[in-house]
Amino acid sequence: MTFATKLTVLRLVLVPVFAFLAISYGLSTSAGWPDETLRWAAFWVFVTAAATDGIDGWIARHFDQKSELGAFLDPIADKALVMSAVLILAFLDWGSDGWGIPWWFAALVILRDCVILAGIRVMWSARKNVHIRPHWTGKVCTFLMFVVLGWVMLRVTELSPAYPCAFAAVFILLSMWEYIRQGMRIMRGSGFGDQESERGEN
Repeated sequence: MTFATKLTVLRLVLVPVFAFLAISYGLSTSAGWPDETLRWAAFWVFVTAAATDGIDGWIARHFDQKSELGAFLDPIADKALVMSAVLILAFLDWGSDGWGIPWWFAALVILRDCVILAGIRVMWSARKNVHIRPHWTGKVCTFLMFVVLGWVMLRVTELSPAYPCAFAAVFILLSMWEYIRQGMRIMRGSGFGDQESERGEN
């Protein structure tokens, strides 16, 4: 197992750790005695896991450590981290007055992933070679989702989370459309040949 893949595995391991800490803090907030130690612990576990997202891909590309296992686990680790954080922060308040991620934003994140997975399933059923090229909208989308999650966890109360969520939502929709467009090209038989997406891209 390469070092890059070990970092990906570390990210997977940190997901349940983050989820436990985040849920525990949300429950303590609901009970009226928020434990700030839990909040900061959840935040730093999330930051550590998110940092490995870029580092493992960079190491894999620059030190020739690409592997089938890493390519398989990387998107699973990414989705597990982001989805667990989005759902927890949408359904559990992290502060007074319902401080958290708006439900519509969580629904949009889920919709994007469902559309992408459904499209891949359709292409597989049609016996098409599924080679999706990474696009800048996907990269920006992932970055902005991390910003939104950090905004809520750090409780930047000067501005409601609804505003950064609205900005991120624009790129979620753009990236979803880009993947739909690429899928349509593949279905028409004018896909991207044998070009494969790089590790660590969304």
